[in-house]
Amino acid sequence: MFLVKLNDRLTRFLMILAAGWAFVLCFVILSDIIGKNVFNTPVYGVREVVMNSIVMIVFLQASYAIRSGSMLRADFIIMRFSPLVRRIAAATGYLLGAGIFLVIVTGGIDMAVHSWVAGEYEGEGALRVPSWPTRFMILFGGSLACLNYLLMAILEVFRPEAVEALTDDTTGLTS
Repeated sequence: MFLVKLNDRLTRFLMILAAGWAFVLCFVILSDIIGKNVFNTPVYGVREVVMNSIVMIVFLQASYAIRSGSMLRADFIIMRFSPLVRRIAAATGYLLGAGIFLVIVTGGIDMAVHSWVAGEYEGEGALRVPSWPTRFMILFGGSLACLNYLLMAILEVFRPEAVEALTDDTTGLTS
C-alpha cells in the first residue's frame, strides 16, 4: 500500500499545483484586460500562455479526479444493478478509462518528441511559447491517469470496500 499512498500524495500535489497555476492565470488574464482597456497596451503572449496552460491544468488534475471518484459517471443507472453487476460495470469502466488514456499517451509520444526536437513554438511576435512542455505534460498526466484507472479497477475487483470508502470520503483520497 506504500505505492498507493505515494500515488495519492503525488496526485494531490499535482492538483494543488494546477489549482495554483489556474489562480496565477487569473491575474495574467486580468492584467491583459486592464492593459488593453485602460492603458491601450496589451500583455503580449497571454493567449498562447493560457491556451497551453489550460491543457496542462486538465492533465495535472485528471489523476486526482480519477482517484477521488470525481470523474463523470452515471450513478443513477448503476445503482439499479446488483452489487456484483455494479462492481463488474465499475471495473469495466475503469479499464475503458485506462484504455482511453493509453491511446492518448501512445498517440502523443511522437508529437511530443517532434515538438522537442523541432523546437516547436506557439504564437508569433513578442512572445513565443514552446509547445513541448504541454505535449510532455499530456504524456505525464495521461500516463498517471491510466495508472490510476488501472489502480481503481484492481481495487474494485479485489477490495471493493476501499473504493466505496473512497467515494464516500469527503476529504478526498484514501489508501
